[in-house]
Amino acid sequence: MSSESASLARLSMSLPAELFRQLDTMVSERGLPSRSQLIAELIRHALVEHESLFHPDEMLAGTVTLVYRGERGRVRHLLSQTQANYLKEVISSQHVFLEDDQSLEVLLVQGPAVRLKELCDSIRRIRGVQQLELVTTTSLLPPLYKQDGDNSKPIGANA
Repeated sequence: MSSESASLARLSMSLPAELFRQLDTMVSERGLPSRSQLIAELIRHALVEHESLFHPDEMLAGTVTLVYRGERGRVRHLLSQTQANYLKEVISSQHVFLEDDQSLEVLLVQGPAVRLKELCDSIRRIRGVQQLELVTTTSLLPPLYKQDGDNSKPIGANA
């Protein structure tokens, strides 16, 4: 028996027939090997959402994906200013131009759930932002630096 299967717990549940049929359709359309894999994914998503609502200081990592329409650079400028207010949380950003004067931007973020929500709320207030979605996980990026007195050293660096 593998160590992974030894750490599994079995769950038995009853669902309305139509919901069960929709679940099987979703498993099939996604090409997943089992219902268990889909249900585990859905539960993980619900747990992260729960963490962000009930434990606002919990550290989360994720992405903010947004689509906006540019108006002579005004929106990009406002987005840059907003991101500058969240330097600790915005790790990187990727921008591409879309058709019809639209842009797609993806931010890699990490920080307390409450700060990530504040960042998204600030971006949503910018006129021209058409879509925004925050996707988070409780898995975090590894620390890049360790504190050594007043000096910060990259992890793995020799003393």
